[in-house]
Amino acid sequence: MRTESEKILKLKYPAATVDTSGGKAIAISGGSLPRPVDVVPSHWHDTLDYQASELERDRGVYILDKKVPATLSNHPFLHIYRVNQQDASAAGGLKKAIRLCKNVKNDAIEDGKKIIFPSFDIASTMYHCDLAGLRVGAFYELAILAETQCFLDELYHNAEKAKSLWVPDGSRRIFDNTEKYEGLRTLSVEMDDLAKEVAKEQSNLLKFGGDPSLDDSRRVLNGALVGN
Repeated sequence: MRTESEKILKLKYPAATVDTSGGKAIAISGGSLPRPVDVVPSHWHDTLDYQASELERDRGVYILDKKVPATLSNHPFLHIYRVNQQDASAAGGLKKAIRLCKNVKNDAIEDGKKIIFPSFDIASTMYHCDLAGLRVGAFYELAILAETQCFLDELYHNAEKAKSLWVPDGSRRIFDNTEKYEGLRTLSVEMDDLAKEVAKEQSNLLKFGGDPSLDDSRRVLNGALVGN
């Protein structure tokens, strides 16, 4: 299935870059695609939990890691279910934070920076973000940026905490290799810069006061109202 998928994608997207070097995902970018896409060939695995509950969230899949090579069990629907639950508790702020991270990552890559931090792991990381901080974004939208920057900055400076975090379905730790953690650190720096620049747009005091601190930037973002 993996071999056939690589052939088909190269055939169907001749103008795009089809990167088949990844162990689990085939990465496609450029050409007619508005944003990078990861394709992960997989097949169903009806777990014992699924056979008992018949709930989609308990249904699993198997994917290939061709670098080992070995097939690995995965539970994407349980992941989605738990992220959705967490997002509801955050008044919709979690998914906004995840999308923000993905957009900042893609912009950085377009600028020539290297960030190896898969979308799945970005979502899994933000799953552990402070929900109260994200809920503020229901009224002050820029608070999403403030909380995201704060959490990534915390993980940047606390590798032990970062490497203790698990993906939502509990199948593995998020940062199971050095490249992902370095990707997180690069994304954190990008988010720092974005938070400062956006805060300066909201405050003349910061705009004309030199390089603002991250604390001051978050304070402004948490209280800024963005017009429609």
